[in-house]
Amino acid sequence: MATEYYYETRAVVKHIHMSPQKVRLVVDTVRGMSVSESLAHLKFMPQAAALPVYKLIRSAAANAEENDGWASEDLYVAEIWADKGPTQKRYRFAARSRF
Repeated sequence: MATEYYYETRAVVKHIHMSPQKVRLVVDTVRGMSVSESLAHLKFMPQAAALPVYKLIRSAAANAEENDGWASEDLYVAEIWADKGPTQKRYRFAARSRF
């Protein structure tokens, strides 16, 4: 029985000032693609979220090549997701009914 090993290289991007719903539209299109194919798709997408996702995938691919010794043609996007990040606190100043 042949055993197939699964290795992963992670890259995380934080504090993107964009709604996760907008980022998920871009992320869902590249999930499961090879790295070269996903970078080509992201390069020509009109959405603003495509640039941070492009940089994220490029960084993960560079980490896999440099740290783990993988060839770039063997890499693909196995998992990618966008969660909600921290929100800025906004204050509403109002009178407290004092005279």
